[in-house]
Amino acid sequence: MALKNTADNYGAIAKWIHWLTALLFLGAYLSVYYRHWFTEYKTPENWTALQLHLSFGVTVGVLVVLRIIWRAKNRLPDDEPGSKLAHLAAHWGHYALYGVLIIVPLTGYIGTGVDTEFYFLFNIPEFGNTALFEAVVVNGLGLDFETFEKPIDFIHKALFGELLTLLLVGGHIAAALYHHFVKKDRTLKKMTSGNA
Repeated sequence: MALKNTADNYGAIAKWIHWLTALLFLGAYLSVYYRHWFTEYKTPENWTALQLHLSFGVTVGVLVVLRIIWRAKNRLPDDEPGSKLAHLAAHWGHYALYGVLIIVPLTGYIGTGVDTEFYFLFNIPEFGNTALFEAVVVNGLGLDFETFEKPIDFIHKALFGELLTLLLVGGHIAAALYHHFVKKDRTLKKMTSGNA
């Protein structure tokens, strides 16, 4: 399997980043809902679930940046036959997913009032304790962390984190399955086996 994309398939690096992002994104959702539904506040289990959620989120953010860089330096496989409107919808759907996969981890990090114990290996300081927060939010905007955190938390949880993200991811999955089972084209195979 080629490392770089070809006219027919995504390369190994694009595939690994795609599927690793998907697994980590799922892990972020599972850990946060496990925390809310199955743990008691201020218990070790609750803290572990939160730290896993934060670690998954930071990793997704880094992977998406790497994916965008890799995508900019590689060709995309050729589009499958279809209407101009279908191709336009697919491209805008991908752009929306990239946007969400940047905004959700970013707002998660800057709106969290605790350090991230990155997979319990080392600490990433909370944004509220950084020089950037002091310069931009405190000195520039004149806000304290509690005031700053409320709209960021709304963006992370209510606006993007719950409904919109699930709709975009669900639409992405549904489109891949539609191409595979209904249109019977190579769209899904380009990101999996690459076979004809």
